[in-house]
Amino acid sequence: MEKITNHILKGYYQGNFPMSNSRDDDDIFFVNPNFRAIIPIDRAHVSRSLNKALLKKDYRITSDKLFSEIIDSCGSPVFGRAETWINRTIIKVFNELHKNGFAHSIEIWREASLVGGIYGISIGGVFFAESMFSSVTNASKIGLIFLLSKLHDAKFKLFDIQFLTPHLASMGGIQISRDNYLEQLNKSIYLEYKFPQIDTSNDADWAVLKNYLHEIKNIS
Repeated sequence: MEKITNHILKGYYQGNFPMSNSRDDDDIFFVNPNFRAIIPIDRAHVSRSLNKALLKKDYRITSDKLFSEIIDSCGSPVFGRAETWINRTIIKVFNELHKNGFAHSIEIWREASLVGGIYGISIGGVFFAESMFSSVTNASKIGLIFLLSKLHDAKFKLFDIQFLTPHLASMGGIQISRDNYLEQLNKSIYLEYKFPQIDTSNDADWAVLKNYLHEIKNIS
């Protein structure tokens, strides 16, 4: 497992990310598409309705509290994933990467109930978003914007979302060429940055979110 884990981690430095053909196929392969999707951290798009939901504060967000549960949920048919690339090998490897401080989870709560989550890899000034899920409207969007606000505050440079979907495009996702992506990656991945933990029980995290929403609104 250590050999596979190191191989996958090395792949991120080269612009590769792991996938599988299905949850029941234990093999993995690497993907480095001709066009890569990112969300420019300082240019995310937040709709009026999402902005209102973010400022309503009827939710709580934490990080790295339930990593195993988050990655399991992201690949679960319970949340609409009839087919998924998140197989047993990827789950084992990413749990190991979490123990080693590279993989992180973001949990979205309504009272005591977990209603959404995101997981990904943080290396240097880059966050590689792998997958997300939600069980209520806007949960994953709220988690994503809160994550972006914290990464922006920590001076992260690149937010990788792999493939562009209509959902992510609506939040500011764009496609860039492989060469452009690798150029940004090489400038960012060797920076000595640390993943910013999230806990909305701290007033400082709400201040970071409000400042971020104000800044991206002024840019757009």
